[in-house]
Amino acid sequence: MKTRILAIAMLLVGLTTSLQALAHHSFAAEFDGDKKFVLHGVVTKVDWTNPHTYFYMEVQGKKGMETWALEMGSPNGLMRRGWTKDTLSVGTEVIVTGAQSRDGSFKGNAQSVILADTCRRLFAGTSQNDFVEDESAKVEGCTAKK
Repeated sequence: MKTRILAIAMLLVGLTTSLQALAHHSFAAEFDGDKKFVLHGVVTKVDWTNPHTYFYMEVQGKKGMETWALEMGSPNGLMRRGWTKDTLSVGTEVIVTGAQSRDGSFKGNAQSVILADTCRRLFAGTSQNDFVEDESAKVEGCTAKK
């Protein structure tokens, strides 16, 4: 009986670990570092969850409004950089730089998030290996409103 319970417990641990490994991915598996983008729009939703924080924004595209899903780092990693759950909220106007998904969908890995009203640049916790953060870089196309 103890052997059976131990075997079931080990199976459950193995399944849980396998599912977590499948859920997490490398940057290169999902995103193309050569498909750079700059998006300007309004945040419509924020998911502050592990393993990655996501936010969604509406952007005026060539064929009308597009809703983009943007991946950032983990909540813990963002908090270590000064983020809180209130840093980015629904209705916030932002400029985002990053890399698009390999499949060309409206999904990307955010490298920096710029708050449009203050032109404050926030590091988004990208997992791109060759990305070098430059907090002193000039924010192109942004004029502070405050």
